[in-house]
Amino acid sequence: MSETVQHVEQMVDTTARTDVTETFQEWRELLSGLQSRIAERFELTRDPSTEDLDSYGDPAAGPSGSLAAYTGPDIDWLVHSWIGDPATGFVNLHLTAWLGPRISVPHLGIALLLWPQGWFYVDAIPRGDLVGDGAYFDRYYAENDPPWLAFKEDHPDFTWFTSRTGFIRASLSPTAYCYSFPANRDNRDTVAELLTARVDQWLGWVDAAEPVPAEQRAALADRDLAIRRNIAERDPANVMGERMFGPDVTQRLVRALWGGDRVLPRPVA
Repeated sequence: MSETVQHVEQMVDTTARTDVTETFQEWRELLSGLQSRIAERFELTRDPSTEDLDSYGDPAAGPSGSLAAYTGPDIDWLVHSWIGDPATGFVNLHLTAWLGPRISVPHLGIALLLWPQGWFYVDAIPRGDLVGDGAYFDRYYAENDPPWLAFKEDHPDFTWFTSRTGFIRASLSPTAYCYSFPANRDNRDTVAELLTARVDQWLGWVDAAEPVPAEQRAALADRDLAIRRNIAERDPANVMGERMFGPDVTQRLVRALWGGDRVLPRPVA
C-alpha cells in the first residue's frame, strides 16, 4: 500500500479543480444522519457562541461554511461543521463528539475531505495512556486491531495519509483510519459503512461504560480540554481557512472547534 505525505494545501494545489457538489451533499447527509444517531442518545443544546456561524461566507460566490457546537450533561463539546468551496473541488467536513468526565470512553472524531479526491479520518480519541493502562487499551482498542489491519490489506484504493506534522501523528490512536482515496461510488460506500459502524460501536461503549470515580473527573476534564484545544490550534489544515477567509475568521472558527468562546457551562465533573 502506498502512502501520502503531502500537506493538504499541496494536495489541493497540485490537483485539477473539479466541482464536487454532489459528493459534498452526500457527505453532509451522511454526517447529519450520524449526528442524529448521537442526538438520540444524548441530551444536547446548541451553544449560543456558534449560532452566527450556522452559515458564513457566500455559497453562490465562493467559499462558505457552517459550524454548530452542542453541549449537554454528558457531552462536553460536539461539533458538526463544514468549510470550503465545493464548486472548485475543496471541502472539509467534521463531526466530533467530546464526552464529559463522568465516563472515560474515548471521544469520537470524524472528518471527510474532498480536494477533489477523497480523504477520511475516524478515530476513538484516547482518554488515557494506552501503553501504561493496558486494560484501557484492551477494552477499547484491541477489538479494532484485526479489522484495522484487514482494511489495509483489503482496500488497495485507499492510501494511508501520514501527516507531515509530528503533533498530529501523535494524536492518532493505533486504530485510527486516515486515508486518501478516489471518491468513486464503491469507495464512498466503504467509507459510509465504516463510519456508521464506528459510531454504533462508540454508542455501545457509552451504554456499557462504568462511571469515573468522582475524585478523578476534574483532572480528566482538564486533560480533555487541553487535547481538544491543541488539536484545533495545531491542525495544519487551518491554512486553508486562512486562504479562504483570512486569519481573523479562521481563528474564530478554531476557537469554536475547541469551545474557546462557549457560553454554556461544561458538564459538571
